[in-house]
Amino acid sequence: MKLHEVDISIGKRRILHKILNILLLGISVFIILVITHLYYYPLINPSFLQPPPPPYAPATPSIKAYNFTRATVAKDCDIFKGEWTQDPNAPYYTNETCWTIQEHQNCMKFGRPDTDYLRWRWKPKDCDLPLFDPLEFLKIVRGKSMAFVGDSLGRNQMQSLLCLLARVEYPKDVSYTSDENFKRWSYTSYDFTVASFWSPFLVKARDTNPKGLYNLYLDKPDSAWVKEIEKFDYVIMSAGNWFSRPAMLYEKGKLTGSNYYLSESVSVLTEYYAPRKAFRTAFRALVRMKGFKGTIFLRTVAPSHFENGQWNTGGNCVRTVPFQGNEIRFKGYDLQIYRIQTEEFRKAERDGRRRKLKFRLLDVTRAMLLRPDGHPSRYGHWPEERITIIAENKSIKFGVNSRVAVIGL
Repeated sequence: MKLHEVDISIGKRRILHKILNILLLGISVFIILVITHLYYYPLINPSFLQPPPPPYAPATPSIKAYNFTRATVAKDCDIFKGEWTQDPNAPYYTNETCWTIQEHQNCMKFGRPDTDYLRWRWKPKDCDLPLFDPLEFLKIVRGKSMAFVGDSLGRNQMQSLLCLLARVEYPKDVSYTSDENFKRWSYTSYDFTVASFWSPFLVKARDTNPKGLYNLYLDKPDSAWVKEIEKFDYVIMSAGNWFSRPAMLYEKGKLTGSNYYLSESVSVLTEYYAPRKAFRTAFRALVRMKGFKGTIFLRTVAPSHFENGQWNTGGNCVRTVPFQGNEIRFKGYDLQIYRIQTEEFRKAERDGRRRKLKFRLLDVTRAMLLRPDGHPSRYGHWPEERITIIAENKSIKFGVNSRVAVIGL
């Protein structure tokens, strides 16, 4: 994505979305540093997810300790192409200083011996990416609202944002429900609201089996977010990794097929059929929502880094430093999901032009691909819990019959 030179002091309304692109990339990059995601693991008991919030205390900034630069980016700079460089000033928050970091993301508590994974910063190839400025961010989004819709990485983005903004103000919990998967936070001094909506498939889904078999209704957007999203100014969509789970696929109220072999009477579709349909349905819902006038961001897929197996078959993330660009290739399932995401995004962008909707691509895939050291992996649990989880996951694993015919997209 090409970003043009930004001058915050002139034409704020015109350049707002360009600045947000930069700031939101910064948020995405920070995810890898501390609150890296566990999107492969089953959802944990909600009561375990959220530590108690701090007392509401507006305007307690400690940002004077940081040397922030103006959000100025060279005209031809692509901020999504670059490399990770060491940052001696990092980290900007840790498990001990940020209250939103979940227990299972506390790598240090569960025995991770190294800390170098906290001290890296994304450096675009042709320019410098300004350090995230929480005070400037809150000024820009004054009177606005932002929603993170999708999987746990989307939730982690929101958590990371809360960690960064805590240097300026603690938010007030204004959630409509006690469900930890649907949180709302208000920065009352700036009239800014942040919300998260758990919807890992973006479409209507039902967990029909204790072993993890889902029913996906690919032509029906998930009402959990659709019914709430109309008045939000910014919507950041995150999904992709959950589509590898076994599912029965429905369209127009009828069973279309499955992404796993279940019986001879159920057609097996490609593993890419469901994600393409789901993204198309989700984008279409936003484009056709008459009252929606916000900006739509899509966060591209974060690749898996498990080696010697997947998360449920004994795989592990053993790396302790980032990859260099020539050390790894983007391929396989993650590459196909990325292509599906970007193709459906561009289609929705064209459709949205008629309503003058704005679309922005947070193309963080390459940056995430280079960070195998950022996943909690086995350090999200105590050693005895890891053994139990692996044993349980092996017992519920679904098999795939490779002899059945596969229907293409």
